[in-house]
Parts: sequence; structure tokens; C-alpha cells
Amino acid sequence: MGYGPIANVRTISMTADTKNKDLTALHAALGITGGTNSYSINLDTVNERLLQTPGVRESAVRRLPNGNLAVRVRMYRAVASWTDGMYYYPVSADGKVVNQPNDEKPNGAVIFRGPVPDDISEITKAATNLIGELDYLEWVDNHRWNLHTIGGITIKLPETDPIAAIGTIVLLNKKHGLLSKDLTVIDMRDSARVLVK
Repeated sequence: MGYGPIANVRTISMTADTKNKDLTALHAALGITGGTNSYSINLDTVNERLLQTPGVRESAVRRLPNGNLAVRVRMYRAVASWTDGMYYYPVSADGKVVNQPNDEKPNGAVIFRGPVPDDISEITKAATNLIGELDYLEWVDNHRWNLHTIGGITIKLPETDPIAAIGTIVLLNKKHGLLSKDLTVIDMRDSARVLVK
């Protein structure tokens, strides 16, 4: 086993769970050329290189009996963007910031700033109702959210049920144009009342 031409890599099949069919970066990360003896390849090292490729969540490389390689990768699916103030990075639902920076703010995306918790799926869905008004979301003291509007208003959401609070803001904005008023802070941390400044 492992000797002779049958052990040499002739083809590498690669599949990814993405609509983006350009797998050039993944092929480059493999770093394997045709004719390489497949049994001389350390599959753990190849997996580590693939996992360093922007957007890759999981990878598995398998050596086939004929010497060829099969590669399967799972990619992060962006649900929002994160900014450092200069660049915008895709963020997956589990809060993972993907190293694919863009210097233009993505249209229609929910933007996060600062640390991001492990699960942002629900807050992202709720915040999409404020697209056009929302500048970015900020995770405060590892327990609650602040929303920052394009108009300069900081909305302090409660620790418990921030989704309902966003629903209230959306309703108040539709009925009374709340986010177009001359306000600096809307404090919703007290469930009994909304304070404005």
C-alpha cells in the first residue's frame, strides 16, 4: 500500500455547501499537486490549512483507495456584517466573524460593532425590521443590546426580551415617527416605561 503510480494523486474532488462555485481559494489552500504520493500527505495538516481559508467552517479530507483525494467543506452562512469602523466583515448566525473584509457597507444588512455573542440569529431577524433606520447594534457588558440609528439615536434594549422591545420601537416609529424626532437616547431597560432624552 502507498507505493506505485496508483498511490499518486491524479484528481481531487471538492464539494462545498455553498452557491458560490468559485473554489479557487480552497484549491490553493490544499497545496497539493498532481502526481504527489497521497500517502505522503498529512491529512490533518491539509485540514488545518483549509480551516484557515476565509469562510470555511468545517473541512474533511479523505484519501481514496485509488490514491485520489475527496474534500468536503462546510462554509459559514452570513446573516449580518460586523464592522471595526473601517471594514465590514460577514457574520454567521453563531456570531463568527468571517475574515473576508469589504470597505463598503453592505446594502440592507444588519451591522454589528464590538464583541458579538454566540447566537445572533433572533436579534438579527428582529433588527431587519429597522433597516434604513439602523446604523449598527452593539453588545453591551455581555448581557444586553444597544441599537444605534443613522439619525444618532441610541436605543438601550432590555436584557430580557430585546426582540419584543424592537417590535415596540418599530410600532412606535410607524405610528409616531419616533426615530425621526430630535432624540439622543431611547431607554427601554425598564419594562414599565420608555424613557427618552
